[in-house]
Order: sequence, then C-alpha cells, then structure tokens
Amino acid sequence: MGEVFEDLPRLLNQPGYQAQLLFPADDARPLQAYAPCDEPLLLVVPDGTWRKARKLLHLNPLLAALPRVTLAEGGVSRYRLRKAPGPGALSTVEAIVQALQVLEAPASFEGLLRPFEALIEGQIAAMGEEVFRRNHAGK
Repeated sequence: MGEVFEDLPRLLNQPGYQAQLLFPADDARPLQAYAPCDEPLLLVVPDGTWRKARKLLHLNPLLAALPRVTLAEGGVSRYRLRKAPGPGALSTVEAIVQALQVLEAPASFEGLLRPFEALIEGQIAAMGEEVFRRNHAGK
C-alpha cells in the first residue's frame, strides 16, 4: 500500500490503451460500453475510504489529471456497515463490478460480490444482530 507511485507515468501510458479514472467529478462522463473502434480502457479505480481516495488524487496529480468516468446514478451500496458520503457512493468492489457490467455487457459479474457479501454477513454475525440494528440499520 502506498500513496505516491513512482511507476505511475509508465503504467498510465501503456501503448494501445486509454487510461481513465473511475471517480466522481463535475466533468466526469458516464462510463459506456466500448465501441468496436475504441482502444481498450485502462480503468484506474482508487481503493480506500472516500477521504483516502481524494488524498491519493491530491498526492498524485497525474491520476487527478486523467479523464474521469462515472457510473450511472442510482447505484445503492450493499455495504450496510459503512455510511456512504452521498447517494450513489459504492465500495470499490461494487464500483468495479458495476463498471464491468457496463463495459463487458451482457456478461454478468455479480458473482464477484459473493465474498464481499459474506464478509458483511460475517461482520454482522460477529457484532450481533442487536448491535447491528442499533448502530447500522436504517442508515
């Protein structure tokens, strides 16, 4: 894990790929399926809390300068243990699955969420249903 990546220029400038950042912004365009003539997408997805992801962009201007794409509005996170910073805010794995659903349609990537859902259920079981309801239900 790091915050500043020395290899970033080389990694983002792979010949034959177009690097784009999956992260909300006013100028972000909706992620769309490939057109047959498009170069393959090198989709960069920051991982961490929303605060940590914003810090990564601040510390890595090359990342922040990438063209941004965003997911369709209305996505609802399954991560019931964390408070989302706003509507449509998804966990990293949920955002990647949704992006793959768009880019690789009609293939389904829902199976990638099974371990994520098992993790959530395990955390709820460990804290107890009553504690979960008191602290997280309805958020």
